[in-house]
Amino acid sequence: MKYTVNEQGYYGDFGGAYIPEMLYPNVEELRQQYQQIIGDAGFKSEFDQLLKDYVGRPSPLYLAKRLSEKYGANIFLKREDLNHTGSHKINNAIGQILLAQRLGKKRIIAETGAGQHGVATATVCALMGIECVVYMGEIDMERQAPNVARMKMLGATVVPATSGSKTLKDATNEAMRDWIGNPVDTHYIIGSVVGPYPYPEMVAQFQSIISLETKKQLLEQTGKELPEYVLACVGGGSNAMGMFYHFLEDEQVKLIAVEAAGKGVDSGHSAATSVLGREGILHGSRTILMQTDDGQVVEPYSISAGLDYPGIGPQHAHLHKRQRAQYVNITDDESLQAGLLLSQLEGIIPAIESAHAFAYLEKMKFEKSDNVVICLSGRGDKDLSTYIKHFGF
Repeated sequence: MKYTVNEQGYYGDFGGAYIPEMLYPNVEELRQQYQQIIGDAGFKSEFDQLLKDYVGRPSPLYLAKRLSEKYGANIFLKREDLNHTGSHKINNAIGQILLAQRLGKKRIIAETGAGQHGVATATVCALMGIECVVYMGEIDMERQAPNVARMKMLGATVVPATSGSKTLKDATNEAMRDWIGNPVDTHYIIGSVVGPYPYPEMVAQFQSIISLETKKQLLEQTGKELPEYVLACVGGGSNAMGMFYHFLEDEQVKLIAVEAAGKGVDSGHSAATSVLGREGILHGSRTILMQTDDGQVVEPYSISAGLDYPGIGPQHAHLHKRQRAQYVNITDDESLQAGLLLSQLEGIIPAIESAHAFAYLEKMKFEKSDNVVICLSGRGDKDLSTYIKHFGF
């Protein structure tokens, strides 16, 4: 198992738990108990039941005929946009709320960028009757106003992060501060495959349902469970990790992770971490992040709030370094065009995050027989105002 975590919480050179003393008890409690809890038969059956009856899984694997015709391959969409709450984020939120209950936690905190993880967390807290506080960058609150309204309607308190770039990184900092101040009764539901161990692994395991289903569905539809290519967008990287998880050891499957180039990799307005980043510590783990020569985090930029993060999860850093996955990037404009194209060819309006993965099809060459799976990680309702502004609808 070359690409999975070791007992110390590392993926090769990346991972670990670099945390303040005050957080040590919280993270240690999680580390000691989470595998046992999620391996328990009662947990598994409750998790599976909720994914089926509440989230609506399995999500369909859809052969996009007009898109396939355009690009000359069989292009399948893993429809995470059809999940309850509109994205893949709910898979992890369900898993972590069940975990928090079993740890006896009475209060949940979360950070959110595009707001989808915040909505998913507020949703599961409402479902279970648990107090919920979501930290969100002030700028993200403006550009993702419908999701802020959803969180409030679901009973969550939304706290604006007003420091730094007022986006996801800053919301994460605020959530970490809250957790340090409330270590006993509070569980922090991290939304991506980032943070101190065991979070990257735990989130990946909850999201791995995406690739588990895909293998079965592909076998049913094509007679082969392995595609030639798998694509997903990457900010912190949870939908990509879920989409890649059960293909990691199948070396013949090409994994393509699409980051946000923003206004261009060299523009100074980008979130293309794997090109612009170096190894260092971010939010509790050793990974690849965008930083200055003296180690200050560089402010990332993307038109898509969910990809606007200065690092990638440690497992992604490992896959990048080992060249198991190819990390590429797409600009704001390219992603918006791809979102419009998918809408008009297939009648599906994607989240701008997901549109980054679709945009990369323009840069690939396929054989007619190639099976290509793209993780359609979220739906575009939350981004309509951005699409409208760009295209002038």
